[in-house]
Amino acid sequence: MSPDRLSSSEEDYLKTVYGLTEWEDTPVTTGALAVKLELAPASVTMMVRKLVGKGLLVHPPYGAVTLTALGLDAALSVVRRHRLVETFLVNELGYGWDEVHDEAERIEHAVSEQFVRRLEERLGFPTADPHGDPIPAADGSMEHRTAIRLDRAAAGLVMVVRINDAAPQALRQCLAAGIAPGSTIDTTAPGLDPEIRQALWVVGTEPIRP
Repeated sequence: MSPDRLSSSEEDYLKTVYGLTEWEDTPVTTGALAVKLELAPASVTMMVRKLVGKGLLVHPPYGAVTLTALGLDAALSVVRRHRLVETFLVNELGYGWDEVHDEAERIEHAVSEQFVRRLEERLGFPTADPHGDPIPAADGSMEHRTAIRLDRAAAGLVMVVRINDAAPQALRQCLAAGIAPGSTIDTTAPGLDPEIRQALWVVGTEPIRP
């Protein structure tokens, strides 16, 4: 599913490019990568050039950063490890779903493919992690739903399909409110503060038209 094992930093870049486009069709810039990775723009530019040289990214002058087919394979391999580890930490070790993102960030770079296969089998071949993000299979295939962010949804009842795992405060608020993937909520309900509205991805209404 992936090319030769990359450095942890290289894997983080590829996973971040994938993550920035997984739920939104938004062009990825080096500036956006710098913000997401909390790195200096110059450092990001250098790494992007390196990954372009390895055939993992494409970055035309003044254009968006995109994954090549090889880069996508590598990104999905990291995503698979990350989401399986998150699922294991919640289901088997009793972690809260707001605690697992950073732990999985560290563990995902240290485990072998054999370990990942055994972990997947132990967990019963889950198709989504505790936050609703789809887990790629060993061949890179996965189920992916088209959803919109709650703050862009029209008024009405919607079903939550995903909660951003990089927003721990929103995760804790959702847990306290009984909101999880599969929950039905009213988009007009009071008490859904902006952080929650930006962390929830839902299906059931059309996006608000500008």
